[in-house]
Amino acid sequence: MARLPHRPGDQTYDGLLTRDDLPDGWYLPDRFPGERPDDVSSEIDALLGYDDSTVTEEERQAQFESPQNETVDGRWRYIEHSTTHTRVLIRLQRQTGAVPEEVRITGVIYLPWRPGDPITSQLLRELPTARIEAAINQRLFAMKRTTTMTGAKIELPSGRRVSERDLLKPLGDPKRVPDFYELVALQHGRLTARGDRNPSATMAEISDVALSTAQGWVAKARARGLLPPGRRGRAG
Repeated sequence: MARLPHRPGDQTYDGLLTRDDLPDGWYLPDRFPGERPDDVSSEIDALLGYDDSTVTEEERQAQFESPQNETVDGRWRYIEHSTTHTRVLIRLQRQTGAVPEEVRITGVIYLPWRPGDPITSQLLRELPTARIEAAINQRLFAMKRTTTMTGAKIELPSGRRVSERDLLKPLGDPKRVPDFYELVALQHGRLTARGDRNPSATMAEISDVALSTAQGWVAKARARGLLPPGRRGRAG
């Protein structure tokens, strides 16, 4: 559930998009779309068919556990171009099944500066969706992926590379293992992607530690922005 904005119109209240995530030439207005003081993402979703207001808790849980991309709980954010004054709404959606977890743009509403002006293919090509996604994911998860000749590996901040196979091994001592909390986030994400209903409990079993210890690791990973806030009513 979204937290209340720190102040009316603050699009950065949940940390999903900040001004620094936008390339030069684009800026994040201090207001939600339509000059509203509150986050109207659910209303836009309802209008465009992303509506999850009628989704039951059972259906919502099934989405969370599915390897397919989720549609519930997306967030629309309003950005503008400083030169052309083009107005764009982008829908940001956490992809919890990805390893590492990531945020993707799953919807775009493109509006010219003056209502009625044409939208040209050049303007559409200039929307830097990939750069915005990359900036968000680098900030939130502090990780990037690289591909080697032997398959996909994940590069950690220290430069160490791990494979998906490594993500299900014991995590070790947080004081001695480089990138420990990045690994916590990756292991948690991997277990979630496999449909684990309580990944913290499984992590405790893998590393042979108390459940409270594993939960503490996950909480610290969340505090560092390596995992999103926990969902209400969802274990692990």
